[in-house]
Amino acid sequence: MAAQSLLDKKTGFRDAGYGLDIVDWIMEPGSDDAYRDQLDKELVYKFNNEYHGKAPKRSIEGPQICTQAKRLEPAAIAGKDFVAVTQKFTYRTAAPGHKTGSVWNQTIVFPEGKRYFISSDRITSVNSSEAMFLRLDMPGHIKHTKGDTFSEVYLSYQGRIPATEFFENFAPDEKFNYTRGRDKVPQRFIRAYHLVDPQTGKEGPWLAGMTLQPDVVFEAWCHQRGYVCLIEEFGGRPIKAGESFSAAFIVGFFDSIDEMHAVYDQYAGHTGLQASADGWKLIK
Repeated sequence: MAAQSLLDKKTGFRDAGYGLDIVDWIMEPGSDDAYRDQLDKELVYKFNNEYHGKAPKRSIEGPQICTQAKRLEPAAIAGKDFVAVTQKFTYRTAAPGHKTGSVWNQTIVFPEGKRYFISSDRITSVNSSEAMFLRLDMPGHIKHTKGDTFSEVYLSYQGRIPATEFFENFAPDEKFNYTRGRDKVPQRFIRAYHLVDPQTGKEGPWLAGMTLQPDVVFEAWCHQRGYVCLIEEFGGRPIKAGESFSAAFIVGFFDSIDEMHAVYDQYAGHTGLQASADGWKLIK
């Protein structure tokens, strides 16, 4: 979703970031130090720094779709009470010892009369890995100057966090980090921010991103690096060449945390999404 293209007709607010459900590389844990000099520059993943933190990770395939794909060819589907968009990208660079050609598919459904959309991202891999994951912005980052566009963040695994916590830069693993295996899997996986009009200070709705099957999330962080960076990685489990993995989401505007919870519970437990002119459905 292009930046500021999602309009909440009820309140007039738009998202405050660089876009929604934005996709990066296919990755896995481990360092690329041993072969970094052989990598396409765009695949190099440096860590032990303020923007990536201390965890060693490496790209399996690229490029980073959001900055390097340049052009996609989406297809639109018009249903009786919804519109859907599908798009895909075939990865064209790879780390040594890996193939190119894994495919990212995204399906987005806009139900009539709702303030949110349903989406799903899926990777069909041509490589095997012990812990492959896809990195994406979920729901999306927050541009701000000392909290002028939002008043607080809500993380279902952490609670409510005031905007003042994001006035100074800090690393992804310094605070507000979720890592599967270390942390308890929450009942719901929701990340949201409470919008504010930077001109008037008027409070708006919440902009939320919900991952409908909590245990697909491998790691997620909410850190400050000139903007609030809401990165999420899903997967992180063994996969063989030819197999797929996916996650499903709800992204949009809500008046309260209680409303987020109610909508989440309505759709919870799914990891995929299908759409045709006859209808759409979430799948497990």
